[in-house]
Amino acid sequence: MNKNKTKNKEKVEEPNVERVEQQEATVEQTQETAQEEVNEQTEKADENVGQNVAEENKESELSVEEQLRQQLEDKQNKYLLLAAEFDNYRKRTLKEKAEIIKNGGEKTITAILPVLDDFERALANMKSDDEAVKALEEGVRMIHEKMMKILAQEGVSVIETKDKAFDTDFHEAIALVPASEDAQRGLILDCVQTGYKLNDKVIRHAKVVVGQ
Repeated sequence: MNKNKTKNKEKVEEPNVERVEQQEATVEQTQETAQEEVNEQTEKADENVGQNVAEENKESELSVEEQLRQQLEDKQNKYLLLAAEFDNYRKRTLKEKAEIIKNGGEKTITAILPVLDDFERALANMKSDDEAVKALEEGVRMIHEKMMKILAQEGVSVIETKDKAFDTDFHEAIALVPASEDAQRGLILDCVQTGYKLNDKVIRHAKVVVGQ
């Protein structure tokens, strides 16, 4: 009787051992699977972190590149502006220098103009039948013409007034008189003082009488 119980007990215990071993194997497999999943997730997380870092580095590099490009454009714009300003300065300086060379004798020539006025008045007053006066008039006229030729070589020219329309750029009206004809209105009727130009520059306006 006891032997049978012992056998039955042994039979009952044997399946329990197998079940435990199966459970242990299942637990180990589950742990391995879980560990593999953890490892995969860790690798994926590392990859994501690496990608994020790479993207951030790329964005940072692009940002630096854009900043450098902007700085280069600013420098180029400043250089072009300075180059344009220098070119304008150079042209202006050359123009002023050429103007000085061209009209450098303006002060001297202006000082001579009253002498020409005296010649003109002398010639206007030399009206006589006396041979000596006529000879003197001819001599003064020759001196006047010679001086005008010399001045013409330096770029001096007389401002025309006879039968010319009044122009404030060249003429100075000192009197207005009624015109005898409608066609004379706005025209210069008489020149009181001759005007002169040095090249294209007016150095003295002609003083004139204008018809109205």
